[in-house]
Amino acid sequence: MTHVGYLVAGWGIVVGVLGTYAVRLVRRGRALSGRVPDAHRRWLEAPGSEGSDDGRIPGA
Repeated sequence: MTHVGYLVAGWGIVVGVLGTYAVRLVRRGRALSGRVPDAHRRWLEAPGSEGSDDGRIPGA
């Protein structure tokens, strides 16, 4: 194998491992997000409810 072959193989392995990790991480996050109780899903709260961010600057 030439030097270029080793470089391509090394980069291919790294990109493959990182891609696999990213896919598994996203899938696990999506699976776990379904297990969060509704009361703790802050990113889904309606504007005006306690703890929500309605885009206004505090004190303005």
